[in-house]
Amino acid sequence: QVQLVESGGGLVQAGGSLRLSCAASGRAFSIYAMGWFRQAPGKGREFVAAIPWSGDNTYYADSVKGRFTISRDNAKNTVYLQMISLKPEDTAVYYCAASSNGINFLTYAYVRSYDYWGQGTQVTVSS
Repeated sequence: QVQLVESGGGLVQAGGSLRLSCAASGRAFSIYAMGWFRQAPGKGREFVAAIPWSGDNTYYADSVKGRFTISRDNAKNTVYLQMISLKPEDTAVYYCAASSNGINFLTYAYVRSYDYWGQGTQVTVSS
């Protein structure tokens, strides 16, 4: 099993920044990719960003391109989501996810591509 623990959420004004962290433990060596999803009240879980555990590829939702950056620290088994120029519509619970099967350009955005999920961290952007 893999355990994922998110941190870094909070309340920020529009235009502000936050950095989310997700630390993996347990069978972290079985992780091939990690991602971030978010869920706003009354809406489904939405893909935000993803990164394989090796290589240089990154994937982003169109709504966050140019504002959010996903990165990883393999030595710490941690993935980050740097968010700048935040907007009220970014308000959601943000979930970290890990895939034990890997992702590619066809599968990175699907919830079913990820096996493990964190408990979520709230991000609230005020206008």
